[in-house]
Amino acid sequence: MSDRMAEVRPSFTTQFGGTFVLIETGIFSMGSETRESSPNEGPTRQVEIAQPFFISVRPLTQAEWVMVMGNNPSKFSEGIEAGLSPVESISWFDAMSFVEQLNQRFTSDYLGLSGRFRLPSESEWECAARAGSTTQWSFVGADRELSQFAWHAGNSGARTKMVGQKDPNDWGLYDVHGLVSEWCLDQWHPNYCGAPSNHSPWVDDGIDDLRVHRGGCWFHESYSCRSSSRGKARASHTSDGIGLRLVWEPLGESNG
Repeated sequence: MSDRMAEVRPSFTTQFGGTFVLIETGIFSMGSETRESSPNEGPTRQVEIAQPFFISVRPLTQAEWVMVMGNNPSKFSEGIEAGLSPVESISWFDAMSFVEQLNQRFTSDYLGLSGRFRLPSESEWECAARAGSTTQWSFVGADRELSQFAWHAGNSGARTKMVGQKDPNDWGLYDVHGLVSEWCLDQWHPNYCGAPSNHSPWVDDGIDDLRVHRGGCWFHESYSCRSSSRGKARASHTSDGIGLRLVWEPLGESNG
């Protein structure tokens, strides 16, 4: 671990132990058109985060999943570290079911606001992962420095690890590169032509049974762990390299 210090941002911790940080409104450049990028990462465009939201500082853990769902679908579920390792081997439908159960079982009243938990849109995910950066990753440097921030094919030992063990990005988010790729709300589109110009999920005119996941995972090379790199899978697909990260969306002033 280095001496880098993440920016201190407003945050809260939920009843089930997840910590969420504020992503403020603003405009960022989404996608990439460099020689390292894929055609599905372009064209680059300016995207407005029109409403603030909070995003979990870590991927959802197996312990958090079990607390809500009462089961553990993860492949890497043995050992003392399992509870604090990311939940994986879940489909997009499983993730959506978890969110529904979470909203039913836990009150969501924080900072004087009521709200709901959900998956991030793809644009929200990339904005949070970039943390204001415009480079390949959320840090400035070559891919040889990726191991300071990520579990990937070169250092994972062929399995997931506990969340939060690597350096965070500048907004305090851990494991946005590698460890597990994370489901988003969006349908898969082969590029960003016609994509929303704001943070809304792109859920029409795509391939209906394919959903986006972002961030790369423990068995991916550095190329697939870049901030702009995109993944796709059928909504029913499960993989030991796919998990989730939650968003909490404020809905208005609390009456409490």
